[in-house]
Amino acid sequence: MKNIILVVGLVLAVALPSYAVETKKVCHDKLDKAGKVVKGKDGKIVQQCKNIKIHKKLDGAESVPVKK
Repeated sequence: MKNIILVVGLVLAVALPSYAVETKKVCHDKLDKAGKVVKGKDGKIVQQCKNIKIHKKLDGAESVPVKK
């Protein structure tokens, strides 16, 4: 019984990451209150980055009927 639970747990551990959503890293320049770009100590522009999900657009096989 313990072996079956262990096997099922391993299968789920391997299968679940395959359903992971694709992500994309998006970065924007950081701005201060006056709207100017913030620079770090080394003189480079400071950026704020986020990971966002990428959704796939589904193509419909049929067009939407026009309401009469």
